[in-house]
Amino acid sequence: MRTVIADDEALARNKLRLMLSSELGVEIVAECENGLQTIRAIASHRPDLLLLDISMPDMDGFRVLQSIAGKQAPIVIFTTAYDSHAVRAFEAHALDYLLKPFDRERLHHSLERARAELLRSPDAETTHRLLNFITRTAGQKPRPDHRFVIRSGGRIVFLDCDEICWVEAAANYIRVNTRKQSYLLREGISHMAERLDPAQFVRIHRSLIVNIQHIKELQPVNSGEYIVVLKDGKELSCSRGYRSGLQNLIQGTL
Repeated sequence: MRTVIADDEALARNKLRLMLSSELGVEIVAECENGLQTIRAIASHRPDLLLLDISMPDMDGFRVLQSIAGKQAPIVIFTTAYDSHAVRAFEAHALDYLLKPFDRERLHHSLERARAELLRSPDAETTHRLLNFITRTAGQKPRPDHRFVIRSGGRIVFLDCDEICWVEAAANYIRVNTRKQSYLLREGISHMAERLDPAQFVRIHRSLIVNIQHIKELQPVNSGEYIVVLKDGKELSCSRGYRSGLQNLIQGTL
């Protein structure tokens, strides 16, 4: 999907760009910081999708939509910090309304809706391009993330995967643990497992993922289970149901 990002905040544009980098078949054709740039970018690039902020310095997102109304208008997903405009957004025929701060999973679901909408589009060129993409990528797994953007204590933390020692589920959240600090994310552990490189990370329990680079030793216990000891001394339980995955990954590194 040829995509335009329109947001007056550079940090918000950077975050969207990072999130979109792990999505198959998404090409960012322009990044805009105001309404006029957005209108010009849509006229020049004819994108399939517009990720549009509402509050921008020269004109708001709704005025942008009024200016691009017509057959060439892209699918619109609002990305905003204000929940008071949701009704108006859907009245303007926006596909979705993402309230900041939204996570990668929420954005992914919205992009899937956009893909489905494009396939229903009468635009033969767009449909042909999407069908070709689906054929090429059928059966492919999403590329693993190598860097995470995490909000922590009012800061934005950029965390490399090599820094992650282990991840644990915590109700509707996950806790990402490094040697020095831990970070709480609102995300399911299964989705996190899909985002991590399977050659480096292994799930050892329904609520635990470990980076094999940080494993110091494995201690067998009863019933075919292991205690996974990390280099910092942390001990994690590897349940019998996940033992084979750990063994296969360890053997592949020897």
